[in-house]
Amino acid sequence: MFESLSDKLDVTFKKLRGQARLTEENVKDALREVRLTLLEADVNFLVVKQFVKAIRERSMGSEVLESLTPAQQFIKIVNEEMIALMGGSAVGLDLAAAPPVVVMMVGLQGSGKTTSSGKLALSLKKQKRRPLLVPVDVYRPAAIEQLQSLGRQIDVPVFPSETKQNPVKISRKALEMARQQGYDTVIIDTAGRLQIDEKLMAELEKIKAAVEPHEILLVADAMTGQEAVSIAKTFDETLDISGVVLTKLDGDARGGAALSIKAVTGKPIKFVGEGEKLSALDVFYPDRMASRILGMGDMLTLIEKAQENVDQKKAEELALRLRKNQFTLEDFRAQLRSLKKMGSIGGIMKMIPGMGKLKDKLGDEAIDDGKLVKIEAIINSMTDKERRDHRLINGSRRKRIAKGSGTTVQDVNRLLKEFLEMKKMMKKFNKMGPKGMKRMLGQLGM
Repeated sequence: MFESLSDKLDVTFKKLRGQARLTEENVKDALREVRLTLLEADVNFLVVKQFVKAIRERSMGSEVLESLTPAQQFIKIVNEEMIALMGGSAVGLDLAAAPPVVVMMVGLQGSGKTTSSGKLALSLKKQKRRPLLVPVDVYRPAAIEQLQSLGRQIDVPVFPSETKQNPVKISRKALEMARQQGYDTVIIDTAGRLQIDEKLMAELEKIKAAVEPHEILLVADAMTGQEAVSIAKTFDETLDISGVVLTKLDGDARGGAALSIKAVTGKPIKFVGEGEKLSALDVFYPDRMASRILGMGDMLTLIEKAQENVDQKKAEELALRLRKNQFTLEDFRAQLRSLKKMGSIGGIMKMIPGMGKLKDKLGDEAIDDGKLVKIEAIINSMTDKERRDHRLINGSRRKRIAKGSGTTVQDVNRLLKEFLEMKKMMKKFNKMGPKGMKRMLGQLGM
């Protein structure tokens, strides 16, 4: 998501960087391109109009036009206005109320509501809270079964709802159970429809009146663009939602929903879902998202993902092994598994400043996540001794490994070659020391 938007904004900024100074004329040209780019990204027309107006007013000031770095000043203004457009700062769940805190999840069918309920429960569990999942979509048995399955996967209890029960009564009973058994958060996964109708809204209003939720989160599909904004507006007018969970942010969407929802509804995006994994639910940070859109990366989120998924003790042990040049295929496999937990390679590259452009140059094949699966399959087909000492892997062993992993001998040879090249590079880094590393990075323009 946002790739097309980022690329087009980058072209606009490059043109400005080529100017000796900013003038009213080239600022006007840049703003015209920004406007068209945002409209193509399916951002609400009125939002674009206000956004461009704010940038124009700030860019025409003497401190920008007479600056020694006018292009950077312009980009800084675009960044700041984009952050403001998306809400300014992160807004998480309000968990300060006396337990149980009730969170009502609403939205249309197919938006990812049930999966998001499970993801939210896992996130709360990691915060040492005791969530209870409550399925009240009695019209689709599969919805109840899905939430029960998610509950088992993340080891979170699910209220025993049945299709013959009334959604309002289920919600009341679940709240009573939470009070009696000490659950501090109740997540109610409500029914959805293919489109908004009176019957759906009436039922949601009854559930709201019965349990008085502290949070009503609308789960909206980012792939639907401006339609997600219209849906958010309608749900908000009826239920007074407290925020939005924007799903499928990793999909091939243009980004209009993320940039429009707060401005149109006045309600913040609280969480974003990027990926199918149950851990793939993140707090929405407007400043980090703006940084990613403008091609500046998102190192803070990357660091947080690394801290969450990488065992610190194992990382220190690996660092020691690297210094002693004892890096093995066993270590290599462990690192691959840690990397996979953090998300797709392409997604990780986008968070590193400058790596987004490198990703485009390398192409999809070079950063294919399927390649990691193949590498791990090859290493899994080796014996413990082979993983600890690659020198044991002769011709006959390579054939056995290829057969066991469903790959070819050429694939095994390629992996071993890449592994040896990696070891050589690590050895050079170890010999180089901090000063040498700094000198080398300087030569690379980093």
